[in-house]
Amino acid sequence: MPHLLVVETSPRGDSSISRNLTRRFVAEWQVAHPGGQVVTRDLMETDLSFVSAPWLRAYFTPPEQHSTEMKEVLRLSDELVAELLATDHLVIATPVYNYNIPAALKAWVDHIVRKGSTLGMDGKGLVSGKRATVLMASGGVYTEGSPIRDRDIAAQYLRLILNVIGITDVTFVAAGGAKAVDLGEIGRDDFLDKFQGEIEAKAANAAFGVGSAAA
Repeated sequence: MPHLLVVETSPRGDSSISRNLTRRFVAEWQVAHPGGQVVTRDLMETDLSFVSAPWLRAYFTPPEQHSTEMKEVLRLSDELVAELLATDHLVIATPVYNYNIPAALKAWVDHIVRKGSTLGMDGKGLVSGKRATVLMASGGVYTEGSPIRDRDIAAQYLRLILNVIGITDVTFVAAGGAKAVDLGEIGRDDFLDKFQGEIEAKAANAAFGVGSAAA
């Protein structure tokens, strides 16, 4: 049974562009994977701490030497890593804030990049045989030909991190220009409809094991 892990980051609820992209993607994925399992990790509903001194002490202490306190400090991180390792397809849905990802998503990254779990002691990624799709909503447009293409830091960072842990089959749905919805220049559904073809294609490709790296 195929597994899809969805990581949600937007604080805007039903009005979120990235969350609505997720709903459309999941619907198409479920059509392509009847009986597939979808697990959602909503970072807005997760008590996700930033890396702290106690966390680092536990991280750098061999597991067999972990105290009860250290095990508790790493409990959520262990859970997040297990979710990632159990999935076949990872979907990250995120807005872009000031050209980069939200703090909550960066915190998730810090919890799942773990030596010995997702990253080998030699620096090689251990999360192999999986694919990832990033659903990204941004006020600016950063696709090929854009005069601000060099500011596409969020996509560059997520691709780098996913590649580092071993996920090299990464595709993006870049919903740039989303500020037009907030300004009332276009309806939300009309805006989302512009990316429906990409969503359908990526969900269908995932079903048949076809992927490509594209921003």
